[in-house]
Amino acid sequence: MSQTWSQRFDGTLHPAIVEFNASISFDIQLIEYDLDGSIAHAQMLAHTGIISGDEAGQLVAGLQQIRQEHRDGHLPISLDLEDVHFAVEKRLIAIVGDVGKKLHTARSRNDQVGTDTRLYLRAQIDLIRQQLRDWQQVLLHLAKENVETLIPGYTHLQRAQPISLAHHLLAYFEMADRDWERLGDVRKRVNISPLGCGALAGTTLKIDRAFTADLLNFADIYANSLDGVSDRDFVIEFLGAASIIMVHLSRLAEEVIFWATQEAGFIKLTDRCATGSSIMPQKKNPDVAELVRGKTGRVFGHLQAMLTIMKGLPLAYNKDLQEDKEGLFDSVRTVQVCLTAMIVLFQEGLEFQPSRLAAAVNEDFSNATDVADYLVTKQVPFREAYGLVGQVVKTCLLANKLLKDLTLAEWQAIHPAFEDDIYDAIKPRQVVAARNSYGGTGFNQVRKAIDRAAQILLDP
Repeated sequence: MSQTWSQRFDGTLHPAIVEFNASISFDIQLIEYDLDGSIAHAQMLAHTGIISGDEAGQLVAGLQQIRQEHRDGHLPISLDLEDVHFAVEKRLIAIVGDVGKKLHTARSRNDQVGTDTRLYLRAQIDLIRQQLRDWQQVLLHLAKENVETLIPGYTHLQRAQPISLAHHLLAYFEMADRDWERLGDVRKRVNISPLGCGALAGTTLKIDRAFTADLLNFADIYANSLDGVSDRDFVIEFLGAASIIMVHLSRLAEEVIFWATQEAGFIKLTDRCATGSSIMPQKKNPDVAELVRGKTGRVFGHLQAMLTIMKGLPLAYNKDLQEDKEGLFDSVRTVQVCLTAMIVLFQEGLEFQPSRLAAAVNEDFSNATDVADYLVTKQVPFREAYGLVGQVVKTCLLANKLLKDLTLAEWQAIHPAFEDDIYDAIKPRQVVAARNSYGGTGFNQVRKAIDRAAQILLDP
């Protein structure tokens, strides 16, 4: 069995340790980025005169051949290759001969893997940010269709005040916008090149780190070689941002699950995104939302694992850092598939039920606050009005009535300030329309919020 290291070792690894030590089964995902980094490194070696231009040309051609072999599914991969970097190097030597042994000049696997991981994550962040914009488009489209659709608003999972359904959906638009911005901020710290940091202390050869950074579109280079090869803050930051994305998706998933219950009946699930029961033929289950809610824990777990890996590592590189990849890869995939699933769910998988929603906002006391506000407009101090409304609700409950069912005489028995206009003031549509403060659920404010959201999506 070949070794990736020097003649310092006389024997070979135990087969169980080969398998335990190898990362190629998962870090092969980095091969496109490893090839990009290797091509840039070869070009830099020629640029600085460390190798000739002809040698660099052979290296680049060989690396491009490896890329094509991989894409065609013909690249030989086995556990004894240990990782993607050695797999590429071994295949390159087989293609171009001894010149292939020059590729690793002035480079360590430590700065190499750091470069690959950053290139990978930078690309995935860009994809996720686009998905977030697609998700926002779906939410905005539904909001535009439901400005005057009413839905109960909740606090403590108790009905609180009626709101515009569009207002509710736009709350998640705002969350997604923060996610988009947050990932953009993380990307800045991902987009720093460690290439040239070597194993930990740089190199004696006259390399040009800025040259490779420019070729790979990095915005900056690490100023400290120890930090460059051992830093995984950017992975932790991404996992934190990914966890927050999943929190937002999971919160909405939980609401979908509730909305789909017979007790609520606010939505109907279509056959496009629902499943049935193996024993109860009447069931239609919100599996998409439940899976999003469930998969959230995976990303949380990967964040905790990465924090635990890093908390005790001395400088510089340690093999523990091999454990950064599987959790990172899984988190990227989990966020991407959950965003895709939620986009499809809200485009094709559910239908809001306006009549049921309208009935829901007419059958409770969620307009009680507006009775207090009504009294305030009649010069009754709010705290006094608040107490009076509590008395009104108590009276209604004892009489098995809603506020709209009270006679004017009953209203005026509570306070003489009540007049006929109280009935218009407590109609759910008026209750919503009246909340016209900036950021509120009033229809005029919601339309302004829709315009603002549309502008956000137009900006780069």
